[in-house]
Amino acid sequence: MTIGQLAGMIAALAFAVLVVFLCINLSKLAKVMSDLKETVKRVNTTLDVVTKDVDNLSIEVEGLLNKANSLVDDVNGKLGKTDPLFTAIGDLGVTVSDLNDSTKNMTSNLFDSVAKRNKSKISKFVTATQAFSNIRGRSNKKAQNVVVKNANQGIESLSQMADQASQAQVEAKAAEDQLKAFIKTAPSKTAGEIRIKQ
Repeated sequence: MTIGQLAGMIAALAFAVLVVFLCINLSKLAKVMSDLKETVKRVNTTLDVVTKDVDNLSIEVEGLLNKANSLVDDVNGKLGKTDPLFTAIGDLGVTVSDLNDSTKNMTSNLFDSVAKRNKSKISKFVTATQAFSNIRGRSNKKAQNVVVKNANQGIESLSQMADQASQAQVEAKAAEDQLKAFIKTAPSKTAGEIRIKQ
């Protein structure tokens, strides 16, 4: 064998090893490609299933969002209807405060008026008794009768004023008891809580 033949043989052998190596790698590549093809098929099937599930889920979510929107609209409508109630409750508080102020002023005016009347009746009574004592020393019968008559009228006026004052005290006490009873009652649980401070 000559060197040329030997070199040809080495080249042929190297080519054969290369072909065998390429065949082995190509068979592995073919196996990988078939596995890849099968994986892609599974991914496509899974994507189809996921797409259908997402479509169904989006339809359900859309229905749920529509129901939630209608519920929020309903709640907003009902809250809008309660606005006049809270306005009325606020007005009631103002009215109760005004009523308290008016009652206080009325009671003060009543007592001032009773005191002025009592003062004038008492002063008349005192004047009549002084006149009576002055006349008694003179023994004028006619004048004594006038003084006695004025004194009796003064006493009647005083007893009427005392009756009116006691009646006013009874009415003021009854109003105070009613207010205390109102303060002690529990507030309504349906309309919110309104309490009167003591």
